Amino acid sequence: MYRRGERDPHPRGFDAALRSARAGRDGFVWLGLYEPSEDDLAAVAATFGLHPLAVEDATQRHERPKLERYDDTLFAVLKTIRYVDHQKVSATSEIVETGQIMLFVGRDFVITIRHGAHGELQTLRARLEARPHLLARGPAIVLHAVADHIVDDYLKVADLIQRDIDALENAVFDHRTRFPDAGAVYQLKREVVEFKHAVLPLATPLRTLADPDGDVGPIPPEVRSYFRDVEDHVHRVTERVAGFDDLLGSLLQATLAQVSVAQNQDMRKISAWVAIAAVPTATAGIYGMNFDHMPELRQEWGYPAVLTFMVTACVVLYHAFKRNGWL
Repeated sequence: MYRRGERDPHPRGFDAALRSARAGRDGFVWLGLYEPSEDDLAAVAATFGLHPLAVEDATQRHERPKLERYDDTLFAVLKTIRYVDHQKVSATSEIVETGQIMLFVGRDFVITIRHGAHGELQTLRARLEARPHLLARGPAIVLHAVADHIVDDYLKVADLIQRDIDALENAVFDHRTRFPDAGAVYQLKREVVEFKHAVLPLATPLRTLADPDGDVGPIPPEVRSYFRDVEDHVHRVTERVAGFDDLLGSLLQATLAQVSVAQNQDMRKISAWVAIAAVPTATAGIYGMNFDHMPELRQEWGYPAVLTFMVTACVVLYHAFKRNGWL
């Protein structure tokens, strides 16, 4: 529990803390939950008076980012993103891992519910406690801090994905690579799409929170300006992710085109060698028909003449195909 931005040094149950905050009218309760069970969440909902529909959404792990208002309580869903370290992008690489942070924000409480192994808020809580003048503004500032923290992680992940795309682009257009790895390009594109699904829906909730003329319940007007900077960062990430998606689409097409060109070159080489082999095959087939009356069969120079013809024809065809780039 926080009073005038300072943390209450005497811990107590969340129900007692909430009663104390409401009695004093000068503080609020911040309750942090990690993957709570339905029974735990039901007990919290009964104490804080949370709407049943919002509580039902809070039990789901794969909600879209959104902002909903239930009477004087806001329910926000934010997607967290973690970059997964890897040596090289492959067809089976996991690039990003997503999680969720859900928040119930009232006038005298904020509840954070975290799903996923990453996205811890202890560091964020410590930073806020070091700035009591911010915490004194109430639960709304916690919502802003969590949103700002998550969006800053988006920017960091975007920088790391940019590095992967640059490396993959260099590999695709490397003349020493005969067959580029189309699977790696497609996998990175899928991971970027997952990133995009976490970022794009967040723009509308932040626009609502930043609107100075909007009615967003427990968010006071003086705090709404804080969300404008977060909204701007989301726009930056959105533009970058959209650029990643377009670039990887073009890169995938280029990869498939290079594979197709390489296969066509192989087919031309095979066709050229088949054409060269067809000359001695056809000649030997003709002179292997065993008819009595055939030219050159009884001549002493017939055999070397036919061999000479075969070799000469094969050499001429080889040089012709070589000159045309087929071999």
